[in-house]
Amino acid sequence: MKKTNQPLSPDAPLFHPDHRRPRTRREFISQGFMAGAGTVIGASTLNMFTPENVIAQLANDLEADTTGLCNIQDGTGKIPFICFDLAGGANISGSNVLIGKQGGQLDLLNTSGYSRHGLPGDRIPGLPDAINNSTDSIDQSLGLAFHSDSGFLRGINQSLTAGTADNVNGAVIPSRSDNDTGNNPHNPMYGIGVAGARGSLLANIGSRSSESGGNSMAPSKMIELAANLEVPVLRPTKIDRPSDATGLVDTGQLTELLGGDAVAVMESITRLSKAKLDGLYNYNPASRLITSESQSKVYCSYLKSAVVADDFQDGPSVLDPSQDERIVGDSGIFSQAEWDSDSEFRKTGSVMKLVIDGRAGAGTVTMGGYDYHTGERATGEIRDERAGRCMGACLEYARQAGKPLMMYVYSDGSLSSNGTIDTSDAGRNKGVWTGDNSSTGGAFFLVYNPNGKPVPRQADPNGTLQNLQIGYMDANGAVQTSSSVAANNVNLLSQTIVLNYMALHGEEGNFFDSAYFGNDSSISDLGSSAVIDDLAVFESIIT
Repeated sequence: MKKTNQPLSPDAPLFHPDHRRPRTRREFISQGFMAGAGTVIGASTLNMFTPENVIAQLANDLEADTTGLCNIQDGTGKIPFICFDLAGGANISGSNVLIGKQGGQLDLLNTSGYSRHGLPGDRIPGLPDAINNSTDSIDQSLGLAFHSDSGFLRGINQSLTAGTADNVNGAVIPSRSDNDTGNNPHNPMYGIGVAGARGSLLANIGSRSSESGGNSMAPSKMIELAANLEVPVLRPTKIDRPSDATGLVDTGQLTELLGGDAVAVMESITRLSKAKLDGLYNYNPASRLITSESQSKVYCSYLKSAVVADDFQDGPSVLDPSQDERIVGDSGIFSQAEWDSDSEFRKTGSVMKLVIDGRAGAGTVTMGGYDYHTGERATGEIRDERAGRCMGACLEYARQAGKPLMMYVYSDGSLSSNGTIDTSDAGRNKGVWTGDNSSTGGAFFLVYNPNGKPVPRQADPNGTLQNLQIGYMDANGAVQTSSSVAANNVNLLSQTIVLNYMALHGEEGNFFDSAYFGNDSSISDLGSSAVIDDLAVFESIIT
């Protein structure tokens, strides 16, 4: 057996002789020369998931407009959305999430197909897994089937407490995308924002000065639609550490100068603006509406200032994940030592707290260094497990907060194995990753529902989990590009995710409405509403 290389540390950069030296920011991130940052996206709107202390002291005459005209409470009645952008072309299919043939996840591939996905003949689904004491190497604890020794799954399970997995389900989408490029329009955040996901505090916030804030692009049509509908500006601003989160709120010296009167002063200013509008612009107190959109923006901007002064009278510590015992500490998702030593955990904690608490509607966590075809398997296993730890942290925090969550995982391209086995402990007797291969690509999403496991819209009479897989692969482990609209078109993959997000609210029909993504806006390329049954996986979990 050929001696394998030693695994690299999770933060070590990747040097590939078949790649040019990294030149762009995206290339630096995908090969691990720069850390991928976290991003959040959201805007001010109404509330379904409001912390008990938010807007508790605001005057009654103004509080009504926070849930009506101005919609500036935490959350919007929409499900928090977080996506993981694994930059560089990570393995998702086979060794992590199972992807099968036309019959579904458990319509198993042949031996050479699984070898291509990094699983040797004695580790394929259907056979015992001695490492994890699994009778068939298949784990369905999250509803969606994973390989029992998936790096993602190992990490997820490290973050979860008893009972969390019982309320999780998900779906996988076999799909091709270009390798090692940020030009894949994977990021669906603008579409999620147009569908209504907003926060009380944040407009679009991101890790870099780009349209999406992540490594991959946002679809141009979704960006154009957001602009045409004049939804709040969604261009991201950086969030990748606790100080970025706490730095979002700065009331200046207002509270210090005015003490307990700060909120009252801001309320008085808001009432004066309303009176001015009433005198000049025909404000209608009976309907609580202002006749002009520009007039309402003026009034609501003052009202939001009052809300911020009220909400953060004790400072911005409420946004700090490092001070949340559910996230960090002896009983937290991360130990203090883990938190202090790993920037990926601090980044994930900062994003998930803002999003799940309703301060932002949706967020992207970009993790770099996933172009891990390094001539051994261990490096990829270690990085997959850390990514899973971060994914699981989001699911666990959603459970502790009592909130639903949709979590989406994608990567720019994929990779494959030539069948050589890494026999090291960290390599786990799996196939060495030897090169980029977009034909083995895929993406998946998980949904947490505090009220019970999400229910698929379609029955599964054959027990193959066909209802949790959109499209399929051939027996040799290659994406069948005609198997779904999303299989060979990243724009349509992003639209499929937005459609599934809307279906969780029972709003999938709106996807084809001209006010959202319909024909009149030239945004939807999925076809007519007839495709809903093929693409929308779960029944709604909120209304």
